[in-house]
Amino acid sequence: MRKATKPGVRLFTFGVGYDVNTALLDKLAAENGGVADYVEPKEDLEVKVSNFFSKVNYPVLTDLQLDMGGAQTDLIYPRAIPDVFRGSQVTLIGRYGNAADLNSIQMELIGKAGGASRTYTYTNLSFPLRSDANEFLPRLWATRRVGWLMEQVRTNGEQKELRDEIVDLGTRYGIVTPYTSYLALEDAREITQATGGGQPVQRRSMSSGRPGALNAPSSAPSPRVADLVTGAEAVQLSKSTREQKEVARLKDDTRTDAVRRVAGKTFYLLDGVWTDSEFKAESRLPETVLVFGSDEYFALLKQHAKIGSYFSLGERVVVVFEGRVYRVNATAP
Repeated sequence: MRKATKPGVRLFTFGVGYDVNTALLDKLAAENGGVADYVEPKEDLEVKVSNFFSKVNYPVLTDLQLDMGGAQTDLIYPRAIPDVFRGSQVTLIGRYGNAADLNSIQMELIGKAGGASRTYTYTNLSFPLRSDANEFLPRLWATRRVGWLMEQVRTNGEQKELRDEIVDLGTRYGIVTPYTSYLALEDAREITQATGGGQPVQRRSMSSGRPGALNAPSSAPSPRVADLVTGAEAVQLSKSTREQKEVARLKDDTRTDAVRRVAGKTFYLLDGVWTDSEFKAESRLPETVLVFGSDEYFALLKQHAKIGSYFSLGERVVVVFEGRVYRVNATAP
């Protein structure tokens, strides 16, 4: 396929049924500007193919390039901007970091329509260093990042760096992955690490010697994730990975007794304490200990209004806020 590939030709692959090589089909599409799709036995092949052709028959813009106007960006997903077809949209989600706020930025989108070059200019854009708006964006970005990392695992094999980052992002942002299926726990002190098929392979305590400390897994999970190439599990894993890579809107989260998401943070109920997923005892951050309902407690709420949304979780909370750990203890009985 690499020898036969011609510039500008897009390759879209379809897998029909479960007896398909998902690693091959996914890689063929990824390397040739297309998308891999799968038709399960319960689905109608004609409907799926018809929907595909009704989309690709009407390209609007191809060969897109985006000039960010000086903003220092990285880890933008999708990594390559796909073509835009009639009735569809492309959403890019990434990170930026600059030495100062950027205001009055001009961005340019360049593409081709019917063989002719088109340029679209967007002015008066801002890239602030700090903002409390759009708190959902970090988790949305992390979900796409996880999808991309999972694709690397399935394509190139499992590596410790990839696995560790997937676990870290999944834990920090409360994202279900084949390595961290912990969002529907019966026991909030344990994480079930599972394969793509949801079969538990390991259980570990989330509580270390220090109350409320959240530890990363220390032993390697089953290598089955990278080995899932064919079969129903492989197809489901490929589809879920693609969904994460392309996610544009977060689904409504099911409220559980073990996990809460508040103002862009994920908290786990550990030993009766709502613990910020960003809290790590080994980081040795400065710590402030408060008693729930005390004068110091309310004084802090007046000083930092945002921290009140985290403290509203209960009488026992550990949260990392602006480089400091705040630990709220319940009042004495």
